[in-house]
Amino acid sequence: MAAAMAAPAVGQSLLQPNRLLLPSIPRYSSSRSRHFPSLSSILNFKNHDCNGSSSSLCSFSTSPSLLHLHQRFKPVSAIGPELPHPIQPSAEAVNINRNDGTLNQWDGWTAKFAAAANIPFLLLQLPQIWLNACNLMSGNYSALLAVNWLGSLTGLLGNLSLLSYFAKKRETEAMIVQCLGVVTTYAIVSQLAIAEAMPSLYFTLTSVVVGVGVISNFLNYFGMLPSPIWGIWEDFITVGGLSVLPQVMWSTFVPYIPNSMLPGTISFVLAVIAAFMARTGRLSAEGVKFYGAIAGWTATLLFMWMPVPQLWTNFLNPENIKGLSSLTMLLAMTGNGLMIPRALFTRDFMWFLGSSWASFLYGWGNLLCMYLFNSISREYFFAITAGLFIWTGFTFWKDSNAYGHSSPLRSFKELLFGS
Repeated sequence: MAAAMAAPAVGQSLLQPNRLLLPSIPRYSSSRSRHFPSLSSILNFKNHDCNGSSSSLCSFSTSPSLLHLHQRFKPVSAIGPELPHPIQPSAEAVNINRNDGTLNQWDGWTAKFAAAANIPFLLLQLPQIWLNACNLMSGNYSALLAVNWLGSLTGLLGNLSLLSYFAKKRETEAMIVQCLGVVTTYAIVSQLAIAEAMPSLYFTLTSVVVGVGVISNFLNYFGMLPSPIWGIWEDFITVGGLSVLPQVMWSTFVPYIPNSMLPGTISFVLAVIAAFMARTGRLSAEGVKFYGAIAGWTATLLFMWMPVPQLWTNFLNPENIKGLSSLTMLLAMTGNGLMIPRALFTRDFMWFLGSSWASFLYGWGNLLCMYLFNSISREYFFAITAGLFIWTGFTFWKDSNAYGHSSPLRSFKELLFGS
């Protein structure tokens, strides 16, 4: 299932009258850990391997008589959330004790910011759903041709992949965010199928995949799904993501490069081989952990690539910029910007990278293009720019203060490399 022609049609469809194209926006969220480590656990913690768990969060026993750090997350390496690099004790222990109140307070605020991001994300999709419904009721089926079904399908696969990633980590709030993305995107896909803007065969297959995926994820979350079945679903998501990603990247630059299915075909074969080796025990322990992180990373990269076709279209056809909605870009920038504090606090590099990329490149980057071509006023652009950079600076300052660091660069270092 390749999304060969998803990207090129984005800019063109934005200029159609009475048609609104809202591309899928990455949604990254986190939730509160169910494991609250005691101070004594942290002080005695050295080179812990998390007992082979695939989650980036390690479990500790708690004691009501000791100091607990509410929602205390360990920084993870830049390679992936499957390979943790915990904060080491000694020098950090004093700061942890000294900033416990500030840490708990910032922990709570970052969770609220992540939850609030649902509002702009929902506002991004509802206008498209409503407009499609109006066109369907009026019999204007051709208007729905402006919405590229392959692009929507790509976003849907990304949401499903991230839903599986967070379900495996037992992160409730994150699952809700991704499930909202799946439901709203599937609603748009269903409208396209009704208008015959999407082939019925692909819609049927999509419906089966969405149904199986949502049910499997929630059964796995509640511990009701056998491990072999969950493994099959994970392999399906991994192979699907690895197959679609290079194909979408290739198709972005068609017709300036030959239209070919070769990138998707090659990556599909390699993904199947990797899945086979992982399930037959032919990979090392580190290789298995890396394979387990691929699904989340491919979903993130799919979302990260989505701004590129739009920016490429802006470069080739500057007049198309007038068809962009500054409100849509502002909502995308705001929603992902609200995720950045939580991603930094939890030291989830994959989440931080996806949210920052979408906020700065997709949201602010497109607003920059609109400003350069006089589609928005200078005051509007500079006010948004100032707000984004002040928010980012405040995030790093507050995070470093909560963790007891002397410099915000320390938080960034832990995000990339662990401590």
